[in-house]
Amino acid sequence: MKVLLIGAGGREHALAWKLAASPLLTKLYAAPGNPGIGEEAELIALNIADHRAVADFSKANKIDLVVVGPEAPLCAGLADHLDRAGIKAFGPKAKAAALEGSKSFTKELCAAHGIPTARFAEFRAREAAKDYVKQHGAPVVVKADGLHAGKGVVVAMTMDEAIAAVDQVFTMSEESEAPVVIEEYLEGEEASFFCLVDGEKIAPFASAQDHKRAFDGDRGPNTGGMGAFSPAPAMTPAMELRALEEIVRPTAEALALAGTPYRGVLYAGLMLTAEGPKLIEYNVRFGDPECQVLMPRLKDDLLTLLLATCDGTLDQVSVRWRDEAAITVVMASKGYPGDYASGSEIKGLERAAKIEGVTIFHAGTKRDGKRLLASGGRVLNVTAIGKTLKEAQTRAYRAVDLIDWPQGFCRRDIGWRALAR
Repeated sequence: MKVLLIGAGGREHALAWKLAASPLLTKLYAAPGNPGIGEEAELIALNIADHRAVADFSKANKIDLVVVGPEAPLCAGLADHLDRAGIKAFGPKAKAAALEGSKSFTKELCAAHGIPTARFAEFRAREAAKDYVKQHGAPVVVKADGLHAGKGVVVAMTMDEAIAAVDQVFTMSEESEAPVVIEEYLEGEEASFFCLVDGEKIAPFASAQDHKRAFDGDRGPNTGGMGAFSPAPAMTPAMELRALEEIVRPTAEALALAGTPYRGVLYAGLMLTAEGPKLIEYNVRFGDPECQVLMPRLKDDLLTLLLATCDGTLDQVSVRWRDEAAITVVMASKGYPGDYASGSEIKGLERAAKIEGVTIFHAGTKRDGKRLLASGGRVLNVTAIGKTLKEAQTRAYRAVDLIDWPQGFCRRDIGWRALAR
């Protein structure tokens, strides 16, 4: 089969790495890709926002499957366009992708179908939102509607932080004129639960846990994710079953009933409360950096699973996992998630990648001749597997310490919550 992978980050490098191992694959293209993805696929200079260009390339090169990595093209309707052009694509169409594209859409769907989630209110006026916060008190969670690369959510622990968060999020939402959602603060442990959904059938995929805060001890601003591990010990088989039956299945059934069936991977961000799992948010793609710990653990052929999702045959395939744990440490440019400099040189990757069980996925890199340069906020995902999470963590940080990049930083405590259990 010929496959076109859409995207350029660490998630897409992990997908490319796994797809390249498929016995079904004859040719893998990636657009636009990155230097790491270029080791697994032929990079194509396509404007992925130009849906017609993606379809034209796919037709001209007899692409059998387009795998859409990031959320933005899905929310913009790339899967819809490809479907109309007769091209098979992995990823939901735009109306179903609204699960991630609109916080308001998801909260209202939960309210209509009794799906457990935080109590919430929507606002289009800044002062009304502030009055609500003053009336209900802190802590609260303030969310911008729409896509904000993991940075549109503020967890405000004090009243002053809550008022500042309302101002911040309303400023983010002004251009789109989208509502701002204010939610109750949920107590518990966060976990990520992934399922493949083919419209009607659901195949539970795996669990993971990520680290959103920039600095050790879960301090600092929210980021797109500073690291992750899989499996998540808090997601016991009983908890997974509850998440599947109380949250994911009712969501899939609601979308199918509305005539907008969901096909793709559905990522439920959960808070595991004393009352059971509650939905924090949905994502309509493999997580980043969660994908980087899922792919090394996956035993079965990824391409077979993606095709089954597209073809409605999930009941005919298996999803099996290696017993090992996996961990990924994000190396980011100093200053991220705020302002940071690009263009610094990175050395030592070959040495680091030789450590047993280690794979390094590129997230924000570019080539300058033979030099590898940082070109983004999150730059590298140093991933390791081990018989235990502690072994995986030790291997990952040994690799981090061999990478020569003074302009980068990482958290040194990825996996701490699971290791402290």
